[in-house]
Amino acid sequence: MPIEILMPALSPTMTQGHLVKWLKKEGDHVRPGDVIAEIETDKAIMEVESVDEGILAKIIVEAPTQNVKVNQIIALLLEEGEEQANIIDFTTKAVSPTIPSVIDTTNTDTKIVRSHEVDDVLPPQIYASPLAKKVAALEGIDLKSLKGSGPHGRIIQADVLEAKTNLSSSPSKELLQPKSQPLSQMRRVISQRLTESKQTVPHFYLDVDCNLRNLLALKDQINSSIKPVEGQPHHKISINDIIIKCAAMALKAFPEVNASFGGDVITYNTTVDVAVAVSLEEGLITPIIKNADQKSLSSLSNEVKELARKARSGSLRADEFQGGSFTVTNLGMFGIKNFHAIINLPQSAILATGAAEERVIATKGQIDIAHIMSVSLSCDHRIVDGVLAARFLCKFKEFVENPALMLT
Repeated sequence: MPIEILMPALSPTMTQGHLVKWLKKEGDHVRPGDVIAEIETDKAIMEVESVDEGILAKIIVEAPTQNVKVNQIIALLLEEGEEQANIIDFTTKAVSPTIPSVIDTTNTDTKIVRSHEVDDVLPPQIYASPLAKKVAALEGIDLKSLKGSGPHGRIIQADVLEAKTNLSSSPSKELLQPKSQPLSQMRRVISQRLTESKQTVPHFYLDVDCNLRNLLALKDQINSSIKPVEGQPHHKISINDIIIKCAAMALKAFPEVNASFGGDVITYNTTVDVAVAVSLEEGLITPIIKNADQKSLSSLSNEVKELARKARSGSLRADEFQGGSFTVTNLGMFGIKNFHAIINLPQSAILATGAAEERVIATKGQIDIAHIMSVSLSCDHRIVDGVLAARFLCKFKEFVENPALMLT
């Protein structure tokens, strides 16, 4: 009996994924542990390994295909010696509910044409002759904007040439047309989760200003003592690295904030795992610094940079971005003074830091100039009340303004 290969759930929030690429082709021998495909989840592109051995007899869902539901059949394996005919029933069962239909609107009697019965299908619901595709590519014409005049609404060369003529006679029309693209899997899940957070979590916000005089002095002192090692990257401590460490130490001091909400229970985490927001072209991901309160600044700094590199290259492992008990996000590098971030469910809070800027301040009746950074704490009022949040933020400010206290 054929072995079904299903779309796996590669993260706790994944309900569907983007089948990016098959790394094995029909007829290939597959062994347990062989990487057979690449799938884009809500967080990253990840490799899928086979758990069975056999011949890849049939690929049900071609690549690339978006929005493939978890546990949907995507391919079939046959064991050695098993007849190819055994896959026919499975193929019919797998294709029917999942492959989209194309509606032929070229006549009044609406006819459903299964996409696996038509050559050259361009997802979603677009198909064209090879010559039409070639001409469209050469002329820069978007096939999605055309209506086919061929059999079953298929786009043919004449349709592309007609579109070219129309564009030539009215060049400004194309410029005025809005362009759109489907949401990536990551952007789709970001939309769902942040909407859920903002609509279901009672957010409240606290703001505080921190004097960075001592923090900047510590940073400069550490960086001046770092010696380059041949063959190794020369990483320097950043303000953000120290901010992450200060947040971790404040969480250690106030474990009630190091918690998550789970319906009828509040879970108090036993480790301080700080998630750090990293911006990608297709969205946002939050790799995690585990046991951040126990790491030295240099170790923490190196880990932050390595995780950011892996995030941007799409090579993060699932355990490197799933979970976390608190999040730090920073827009200071763009000159943003302050902002209020949305809580990363199911965490209790998120810390947003802005740019450090020179301000005139008064200290004991004396006018002075100092580098001041504005910080905002977004809290889930179901877990953290106002007094607890204020005490936590004061402890964080204390560490920022006196970083030597973190060593005690």
